[in-house]
Amino acid sequence: MRRVGLTGGIGAGKSTVARMLAERGAVVIDADLIARELVEPGQPALAELVEAFGPQVLRSDGSLNRGLLAHLAFGSPEATQRLNAIMHPRIARESARRIEAVHGVEVVVYDMPLLVETGQQDAVDVVVVVDVPEDEQMRRAVTFRGLGEEDVRRRMQAQAGRSERTGVADYVIDNSGTLEQTREQVDALWRALTTKPAADARRGEACRSDQP
Repeated sequence: MRRVGLTGGIGAGKSTVARMLAERGAVVIDADLIARELVEPGQPALAELVEAFGPQVLRSDGSLNRGLLAHLAFGSPEATQRLNAIMHPRIARESARRIEAVHGVEVVVYDMPLLVETGQQDAVDVVVVVDVPEDEQMRRAVTFRGLGEEDVRRRMQAQAGRSERTGVADYVIDNSGTLEQTREQVDALWRALTTKPAADARRGEACRSDQP
């Protein structure tokens, strides 16, 4: 089984690539989904977040106001560090548990936005980075996620830069073109993951749509 770490900056289109890989037979372990489960009412992580950021991060029904938490947490490096210290170890442990529980498939994808920032690239066999220019990240996050430009800018600053992510990548998916161009690159990636020996699959190049 090939363990693939899939990452990319906000607005890069990582979720689109994850869905395409799932369509081809991969099992996807979604770190964002795990994070949501970890902060459900009654979970220890939620109590720690309230202690760190105040009761205002709770809605009237006791659930987490994720938008307000993000606004507070990305307001300063210190606040971001507090959030990360609470969430990242829990996400990493639960993700590792779920990955280990997967059997009988060729590829399991760990869909993790902060794979590089948390140093988890060594926990996977192959690192795939979904990449677009920063101005396109901004446009997509504002247009499709409804975030404000300043909010997006703070989140981007809290993430690794493009060169830092691509610098550890075994494959880079250029998602700045059409959906069909992205699909062609995912097809090339899938062939490499499922037909090449492990050593050959880890080769550090872009999955251009014109590759054989």
